[in-house]
Amino acid sequence: MERLRLRIDTIFNADQSAEVKLQKVCQLLHDEVAHYNWVGFYFRNGEKEELKLGPYVGAETDHTIIPFGKGICGQVAVSNETFVVPDVSAQDNYLSCSIETKSEIVVPIFKNGENIGQIDIDSHVIDPFTDTDEELLNYVCEKVSEII
Repeated sequence: MERLRLRIDTIFNADQSAEVKLQKVCQLLHDEVAHYNWVGFYFRNGEKEELKLGPYVGAETDHTIIPFGKGICGQVAVSNETFVVPDVSAQDNYLSCSIETKSEIVVPIFKNGENIGQIDIDSHVIDPFTDTDEELLNYVCEKVSEII
């Protein structure tokens, strides 16, 4: 995991736009963590009570705008807390992106104490997410807050 953090640091330290850095981080996580089948960022859409899809890697999604409170991402926008869903079929307020998705983790991104967005990971495996995943994604979110 330390090697992955170093590669993440390299991306964030590069002289590139935030958009390019986020896209590269999505690609890196998608390619290097076997159970990350969809990796993307959602950010607050201006002053609206909704999230807007940012850079991502994985299958296309119809969920480019998500109202606060709707689905896992929308719930994290309201709760300001990481949400791990071991089995999406057991979750009432779940927005399905793909029939292959079995689990999800969403970690909020804070800047100056405000929830500005989140990283969203879908997996085709039931209950794959560990504390290590959460630590890695929190690290990514801290780095994102520094460039946004």
